[in-house]
Amino acid sequence: MSKTSRRAAVSPVPPAPKAKPEQRPVLGVAYMVMAGLLFVGVTAGVRYIGTGLPAAQGAFIRYAFGIILTIPALYVLARQQLTRRQWGMAGLRGVVHSAGVILWFYSMARIPLADVTALGYLTPILVTIGAALFMGERLAVRRIVAVVVGLIGACIILRPGLREIGTGHLSMLVAAMLFAVSYSVAKVMTDDIGPVPVVALMSLTVTIGLAPAAIPVWQAPTGEQWAVLAFVACVATAGHYLMTLAFREAPITVTQPVTFLQLVWAVLLGVLVFGEPIDPWVVFGGVVIISAVSFITWRESRLKRRVTPPAPATKL
Repeated sequence: MSKTSRRAAVSPVPPAPKAKPEQRPVLGVAYMVMAGLLFVGVTAGVRYIGTGLPAAQGAFIRYAFGIILTIPALYVLARQQLTRRQWGMAGLRGVVHSAGVILWFYSMARIPLADVTALGYLTPILVTIGAALFMGERLAVRRIVAVVVGLIGACIILRPGLREIGTGHLSMLVAAMLFAVSYSVAKVMTDDIGPVPVVALMSLTVTIGLAPAAIPVWQAPTGEQWAVLAFVACVATAGHYLMTLAFREAPITVTQPVTFLQLVWAVLLGVLVFGEPIDPWVVFGGVVIISAVSFITWRESRLKRRVTPPAPATKL
């Protein structure tokens, strides 16, 4: 036997690559539809509280309940040895996300559910812009056009000069920007330490970040308010879990357009429960924005990279 033959005989056989789990797009879409219904339930709960509690206090109570629901993730975090840089990024995200949540709670009490939901779709667009400006992400002409179309959708919703833009709309715009920063930081951290510690860190740092804003305006919540905010925390957690299952069962290019149904649910809920009129311009603007987000997501899947998140993921 030659040396070449002997080497071939003793060379280890490389392991076969792991097969990707079979995806089930119909099930993935079903999970995303259910997640969307739960996320609308979150907005309904916050809207029901309205101005009954200060925005910072309502947000603090919601995230305090969220800590209880993420105890397993906190256990994983406790075993993680984070670097100073990672703690710094977690702190930055906590501050930014805390401010975004306060503004979101503030907006929910002052503008229609459809407006909040439609403007919330701007966050993925803003993440894409931030990736180009601060992370060196290259934007092709088609993606630039999609971003511009998304911003036009926001203008259709707000219609500056044709309608009064109140503090609620302005707060939601700033919240969308802050959530975009939060998601961008979270994406970098997830690449370093994984998703479970990132979720735990967010629950912890946002709760801590909300405390200084909540304590000065604290007022005694009623039993009903405690119950509604506990419900909001549970429903938000369940919604994100279902969203994770949806991503496992179907490509994001399939599940992303389904998130538009949240605008449909929000419009129906606003009309049937809160007596809000249907604003066709808001619906049309929301369609324009989600179409742009879906196109950007499709392009990223073709290029085998992931920058643009689904809208609900930005509000973890």
